[in-house]
Amino acid sequence: MNILVTGATRGIGKAIAKSLQGNIFAVGRNEELLREYRNYYVCDLTDNTGLKGLGEYIKANNIDILINNAGEYIYSPIEECSLDNISRIMKLNLEAPLYLISQAVPYMKLKGWGRIVNIGSISGVMGEACASLYSASKSGLIGGTKALALELAEFGITVNTINPGWVDTDMGNSSANNGDWSRDEIIECIPQRRFVAPSEVAGMVKYLISEDAKGVTGQSINLCAGLSVGC
Repeated sequence: MNILVTGATRGIGKAIAKSLQGNIFAVGRNEELLREYRNYYVCDLTDNTGLKGLGEYIKANNIDILINNAGEYIYSPIEECSLDNISRIMKLNLEAPLYLISQAVPYMKLKGWGRIVNIGSISGVMGEACASLYSASKSGLIGGTKALALELAEFGITVNTINPGWVDTDMGNSSANNGDWSRDEIIECIPQRRFVAPSEVAGMVKYLISEDAKGVTGQSINLCAGLSVGC
């Protein structure tokens, strides 16, 4: 299997890329960190030229499993969000995944099989105050997943989104530190009283791309230690 993972240099993306079996194609912005992979592509997904180049790379390497993991979080009141902030978050978290899917689908259709897994966020399910850009982009990804699952079902292609809650990564810890609550206060609001481990997300990806999950498509799966249920 030819598996492409965006945002593969750290956190959830690295856990996913390291856990899967097959020809892994890692994508990220930091070439030095990407060099640990045999196949990699350096790309800033907010840059149209780079994004189009990655699309060609996907087609050239017959990618049949696409993991859209790269994303960015901004914690800010809406009145302090600039047009550049809005454009960047929507480009990275929503537009880029949809474009990469458009480039991967022709080969998947030809093969009659494919797997697409989008890494969303519980913030796209529940909403998060002072993170409206992030929540909106991830909510859009969930909507796109449902529509694409319907569109691609007859071709043997499944499309699903995993929505992590607070994850024990650099991004997750940085988000906790930059917000209005401490990590300990956040944990008190999580029913299991813990952050999710990146390996748990990787395990869910591993299941969704397997034949055991061939009947699972169009789903928005909350992997959040119970956060979506309530405190």
